[in-house]
Amino acid sequence: MKLIRGLNNQAVISEGCVASIGNFDGLHLGHQKLLSHLAEKSKQLSLPSSIISFEPLPSEFFMPTPPSRIYPLRDKIRLLNELQVDHYLCLRFNNELASMEPEDFVKDILFDRLNVKYLVVGDDFRFGKKRAGDFKLLQKMGKAVGMEVKNTPTCEYDKQRVSSTRIRKTLAAGDIKNSTKLLGRAYQLSGRVRHGDKRGRTIGFPTLNLRLPDFIAPAKGVYAVKIQGLSDDILTGVANIGTRPTVAGKEVRLETHVFDYDDNAYGKHVCIQLDKFLRPEQRFDSFDDLKQQILNDADNAKQYYL
Repeated sequence: MKLIRGLNNQAVISEGCVASIGNFDGLHLGHQKLLSHLAEKSKQLSLPSSIISFEPLPSEFFMPTPPSRIYPLRDKIRLLNELQVDHYLCLRFNNELASMEPEDFVKDILFDRLNVKYLVVGDDFRFGKKRAGDFKLLQKMGKAVGMEVKNTPTCEYDKQRVSSTRIRKTLAAGDIKNSTKLLGRAYQLSGRVRHGDKRGRTIGFPTLNLRLPDFIAPAKGVYAVKIQGLSDDILTGVANIGTRPTVAGKEVRLETHVFDYDDNAYGKHVCIQLDKFLRPEQRFDSFDDLKQQILNDADNAKQYYL
């Protein structure tokens, strides 16, 4: 997949493409249904498939307290690549883009820069200044230049709409089972292992450290996890998502202790799969109390995988 950050004044996909626009936070069952349709049209028309999205997400730009994210940007890119999208166009969402008239967005970006021949959007899609653009406008403007526009009906699971909002709620509640069903895959967070404070080593629990956005959706706390990327085998472990209040931490981290692994992992790209929420994050009065709780957490995680 080719990642395109921003647009210059020239066409970036001159041969044309089939495309979709949206936040695509979670790339859940509904998104996958849309992308499957996009892939079919891509093959039928012999044109590359393109996803148009934004950083920050519009809700993060407009809202003082935006919704949490299901995935960091790096995982959205990873998943889009796995779903065999050809181009990911990441537009910087700023005042200029926010104040763009919907007609200008269609002409300047969809027509002139991307040469979109076929566009598929969700049934509730809105865009442009004051969210004035909608499906009818896309169809009207598309008809004039030969851009076909289709929408996708709502995807339901268990008689309820599959949505990023619904998935955020399940993740925040530690309900990994239902999050997995709505996502259509196991929930994984990925990244390169970086150096941390190395406090875990002093108590016999070295950890893999990944930095996370402050507003990540999963509940802060301890999880039983699987780890990919350290060896040919899938390993198991116990992980904490949070700020580490016992040691006055501030940034949100995913810290994972891998069972039966003692090699150097720094710089390796790993995927951490959350399988079971064990307990919420908490502050302990002493490092010894924390150590005892980590021992208990590790035992609980090992029991889960028996």
